[in-house]
Amino acid sequence: MIRAVGLALALVAGGVLLLPTALSERAPAEARDVARVVERTAARDAAPARAAAKPLSGITIALDPGHQLGNHNFPSRINRQVQAGGFTKPCNTTGTATNSGYPEATLNFAIATKVKARLEALGATVRMTRTRNSQSLWGPCVDQRGRFGAKVGADLMVSLHADGARAGGRGFHVIATKSRKPWTADIARPSLRLAKALRAGLDGARLPRSNYLAGGTALTIRSDLGTLNLSDVPVAMIEIGNMRNASDARRMKSVKGRSTYAAAVVSGIRRYLSR
Repeated sequence: MIRAVGLALALVAGGVLLLPTALSERAPAEARDVARVVERTAARDAAPARAAAKPLSGITIALDPGHQLGNHNFPSRINRQVQAGGFTKPCNTTGTATNSGYPEATLNFAIATKVKARLEALGATVRMTRTRNSQSLWGPCVDQRGRFGAKVGADLMVSLHADGARAGGRGFHVIATKSRKPWTADIARPSLRLAKALRAGLDGARLPRSNYLAGGTALTIRSDLGTLNLSDVPVAMIEIGNMRNASDARRMKSVKGRSTYAAAVVSGIRRYLSR
């Protein structure tokens, strides 16, 4: 009887549990099992906290990669007139290209895809006006693009483009919408703030400002763009550079250059959101 009690008895000394030899042989395996359970439970409980800690959690962002690669294959469709904010304009255009033929549609889509990945890694929900870059597709029209942000419940929208100016001109500029009742009066002020934040992001990446318009400010205010006029959420358009300029074109055609553009856009969005 005394021997059985001795085998079953656990002694505690200095806060340490001491087990008789017969029981302690099983302790390492049991301890490992307990540790695994504790680790899994801790990981499960920590997951929501980690997700909530992402800086852009709860934010929805609309991205508009300008044009579609196949627009030139559908002239009757992209040339039909659509509403653009009190007037009509063609549904879309073909966009421009570098002198070597690298299309603006492809550049816009490549940058937007990188921006999307970076924003999602920060916790944002991202919606794009187009999710493919294909010769067999066209549009969407500028009126659809303009209304897209509100349709998907976005907090803001960024439209990505590249310019096709004279070869000597280089650098980016950002376009904000002019305040016009009843179209943009409600979003003009935050849209201007978004445009300035995007400019700051591009400046921070040491990307050159446009030297061929906007007097070095890299900021223009326009009232003729349906994508901006029809938006019901803060919106800005970026002309990321001049595709006809050799220096800009080299950056646009390189993976590193497109990553630089994407990081700068994300930086500008975060600056606007103060996140």
